[in-house]
Amino acid sequence: MTTFSIGETDFLLDGRPHRVIAGALHYFRIHPKHWADRIRKARLMGLNTIETYVAWNAHEPVRGEWDATGWNDLGRFLDLIAAEGMHAIVRPGPYICAEWHNGGLPVWLTSTPGIGLRRSEPQYLEAVSTYLRRVYEIVAPRQIDRGGNVVLVQIENEYGAYGSDHDYLGTLTELTRACDITVPLTTVDQPEPHMLAAGTLPDLHTTGSFGSRATERLATLREHQPTGPLMCSEFWDGWFDWWGGVHHTTDAAASASELDALLAAGASVNIYMLHGGTNFGTTNGANDKGRYAPIVTSYDYDAPLDESGHPTEKYHAFREVIARYAPVPDEVPPARPAAPVLSVPLRTTGDWLPAADADGGAVDLPPTFEELGQLGPLVRYDIALPAEPFGDSDSAVLAFAEVRDLAWVAVDGAPIGRLQRALHERSLPIPRGSRLTVLVEDQGRVNYDVRLGENKGLVGPVTLGGHELTGWSAQPVDLAAVAAGIARASEHAVAGRTGLVGTFDLDEPADLFLDTDAWSKGYAFVNGFFLGRYWRNGPQRTLYVPAPATRAGANEIVVVELEHVVEPVAAFVAAPDLGHREE
Repeated sequence: MTTFSIGETDFLLDGRPHRVIAGALHYFRIHPKHWADRIRKARLMGLNTIETYVAWNAHEPVRGEWDATGWNDLGRFLDLIAAEGMHAIVRPGPYICAEWHNGGLPVWLTSTPGIGLRRSEPQYLEAVSTYLRRVYEIVAPRQIDRGGNVVLVQIENEYGAYGSDHDYLGTLTELTRACDITVPLTTVDQPEPHMLAAGTLPDLHTTGSFGSRATERLATLREHQPTGPLMCSEFWDGWFDWWGGVHHTTDAAASASELDALLAAGASVNIYMLHGGTNFGTTNGANDKGRYAPIVTSYDYDAPLDESGHPTEKYHAFREVIARYAPVPDEVPPARPAAPVLSVPLRTTGDWLPAADADGGAVDLPPTFEELGQLGPLVRYDIALPAEPFGDSDSAVLAFAEVRDLAWVAVDGAPIGRLQRALHERSLPIPRGSRLTVLVEDQGRVNYDVRLGENKGLVGPVTLGGHELTGWSAQPVDLAAVAAGIARASEHAVAGRTGLVGTFDLDEPADLFLDTDAWSKGYAFVNGFFLGRYWRNGPQRTLYVPAPATRAGANEIVVVELEHVVEPVAAFVAAPDLGHREE
């Protein structure tokens, strides 16, 4: 039986000192047909371990409907890691952050009335217990002492930055052990004394998360973890991007120098990220530390393997550093080839927004996405406009308590304006009319801190000329059905919101990079595969199309445009463009 344990100064593999040199791959951000390729390239860089979060809301978006197949087949992912001769670290949360929507927590959970998130609250603990048992049914038989490859399991995630409920951490630990998890258990926090103190327990092994000043931060970590191996279990080698920002990068040589300092100190490491992947569909998260900042579709992270899984300058720099401390295979993966370049004319199909539901009941306050059970990004709100608020004027100010996160306002079908949460916009003048329509987009659920689990949509009362508007109807938009309808629709020219559809041929399946500069804001699909969001707001300018989503012969592209089309064409370019780089 192979054993993995924590010694006085090192991890011990069958009683011998062992250094963990790991990299993060999130199975839920990578097409399953690419899992083996990414894992293999991790080994070729010199890694001996793969780390992954488990995204609860990917496995159970609807309560009681657990799914561990396809994209969610954690067991297969762990088995592919084992087949490559590598160990695995599993971080099941239940909260993961990860710039993933809602920090990995299901919307049905966070919208439960009276629930207390990430603490010892009965409703929360009951749901978490069910979730963790399901995860551990997959993980337990794959532990290293059972003939598998899982060597570490993490309890919660950067908890010291959120709370200090040690009873809660104790409950998670007891549950984990009761589910027959016998490998060492860890926690991770930024190496700040108050976070390290709040985020762990004496019987858990404390690790750190940081990307610079490695020597100093390891010293702080050692003060709070007097014995056992030092480990940076999130070595940040890049950063994420948000709409309206710049494309964040880090210098490869500087990152490699920090990695060298970590390894020279004898520490173990998990590189976050080795390969970031993509927030396909509308799975991106958001941050809000005074200003709402939704994360872009790409999760490239300026990682050693780029978004399409190919080595970067950082890959080679890290590989060179690792070779000073551990064996590295001779084989090096090839550079990314140029992708097929195509220009595909598209036909416009007209306004795709479904008509208001004539049979829908009216309510005083506009219902939230959660009240409607809407997991998609769009809801249409409608209300009859009373004449009184206008008085003798032809216009009046429409004001919302809060818009989460982007709203397009129309009166009698005519566009009036847009309100953006990121700009703190909540009101605009509208003309006299009969009917108000507001289309609201959830741009990404906050994945961090106190806004975790917040409601989406029109939140709170709406006034017109100071008078509250009551009698709202609301209709969730089925985006998949909209895309399918666009694919079947005939050509219809229209200014503003429209659908776009076209076909293109490939000799064989291939990774593609879709240039989105010809459109304003919306969503793109290839052969029904939901690529994600695009926005001229940048920085991201291309969407990654994974080869398994394409096919030899005819392929179809569908675009759901929310605002207006600059040019009805789909351009596939040779390389990704993630925007202006941070200086």
